[in-house]
Amino acid sequence: MTNDQSSHDVIIIGGALAGAATATLLLRERPDLRVVIVERSPSFGRRVGEATVEVSAYFLMRVLGLTQYLNETQIAKNGMRFWFANDRTLELPDCSELGGKYQVRLPSFQVDRSTLDEEVLRRAVAAGAKLIRPATVRGVELQAGGMQTVHLDGRTIQARWVVDASGVAAVLARQEGWFTSNTEHPTASIWARWRGVKDWDGVELARKFPAWASAQFGIRGTATNHLTGDGWWAWFIPLKGGDVSVGVVYDQRLVKFPEGGALGDRLKTFLMQHPVGSELLANAQWNEGDVLARKNLAYTSRTLAGDGFVLVGDAAGFLDPLYSPGMDWVSYTATRAARLVLTGPQLAPAYQHDFTTSYRRWFTALYRDKYEYLGDFDLMRRAFRLDLGLYYLGVVSQPFQRGATAFATPVFTARASVPFYRLMRLYNRRFAAIARARRRRGAWGRCNANRRLLIGGFTFAPASSWPVVRTLASWGWLELTEGWRSWFERAPQRRGVELAPVSAREGGREEPELGKLPERYPTR
Repeated sequence: MTNDQSSHDVIIIGGALAGAATATLLLRERPDLRVVIVERSPSFGRRVGEATVEVSAYFLMRVLGLTQYLNETQIAKNGMRFWFANDRTLELPDCSELGGKYQVRLPSFQVDRSTLDEEVLRRAVAAGAKLIRPATVRGVELQAGGMQTVHLDGRTIQARWVVDASGVAAVLARQEGWFTSNTEHPTASIWARWRGVKDWDGVELARKFPAWASAQFGIRGTATNHLTGDGWWAWFIPLKGGDVSVGVVYDQRLVKFPEGGALGDRLKTFLMQHPVGSELLANAQWNEGDVLARKNLAYTSRTLAGDGFVLVGDAAGFLDPLYSPGMDWVSYTATRAARLVLTGPQLAPAYQHDFTTSYRRWFTALYRDKYEYLGDFDLMRRAFRLDLGLYYLGVVSQPFQRGATAFATPVFTARASVPFYRLMRLYNRRFAAIARARRRRGAWGRCNANRRLLIGGFTFAPASSWPVVRTLASWGWLELTEGWRSWFERAPQRRGVELAPVSAREGGREEPELGKLPERYPTR
């Protein structure tokens, strides 16, 4: 084994967005830094994480300088849209719809991560980073206050700092025993890229369903379209070149998948039971070799930073793909990690505290037990307007008002954000309790047919707070007329499911343990 033990200041494990962005930020401030990026793959393959939201779009465009690249090579996103079904929805127009009526005001994108990651890495190398690729990290020796040693195949390199940007591989967290599955949120996902998906805005559907087509003034197809059911949701994301990313995320406590046959066929079978899925995927075919699965999506690391190391992006934790928070998390962790490395280890405790706090509050405010009600139109229309409005007013507004410095303050860590966190945690918990009460009396999903809420969108103007205020009032009325049924109910004692090891594989990819679909669709 050869040694190269004195040539680097920073070793970054992983060359995708999180690692390459961190390298870019470091070299922008200190061009003299000796930064080396170790990337396992000879070229990036496709991966989940194909939609940005407004915060991560700001980071990509205005911080990393990718505006022209994104406009030329990726698809401009037109917000989010949700589709609901019950036993009275027979075809697409019968499904209740929730989303925007017009084009969105702020930029975001549907991205092919394989090409985006390559471009960000290329720019990091052009800025002065050294790239070792392909190379597999076999182990890391951490030494507080000293040199960190990274063992590769046939080679050892050292640096004062190691940045773990290895994604779900989470090299340091798994090696050191810090990796922790979030058993309170046991979700799993199966996804693929498809050909032959019908055009949401095409002539075929417009002729078949003219009233449905004319109800929307903007573009449906370039939104992230979400199909919903009891305990699950699915995404439809268009990609440059004609492929469409389609996948499902489900709570393993509430939903099981069909057994037998190819994983892609089972995914199609599941989605075709929803009237929207049946229409859009009727003649679609999943791409061979491009079907992926993962169970137990949510996890974190007990340790995020120390004297000589820091974890960024998915290597530090992952919550849930709903609302596409992954690249927001990259934006905040990469910004703070660069500051930590440039300033010194005295900032490590603050990094540990802030991102541990942000992860926990983000989870309890938005995702804990959300799968109880995200398939109920009546509850989700309230939750979505509150989630989106508070995100715009409290989170999206910050980089546009403060610039890139806003990324140094993770979500829900500023003192002023605590009341909003508590409000979001409260209504999320209450909507989940109301959903459970509805399910017990057979009223869950009763508004999922023939309803449509198309909202005008949000800005940073004071007037945009009024939809939030009106929705809060609507929530109050719901509590008085129906919520009282669950005011004194004890929260469910379940904290998760047993996180068993993967039991099956297809094409070398992890596959969840699969069971049967619920007998009644989409309610149980």
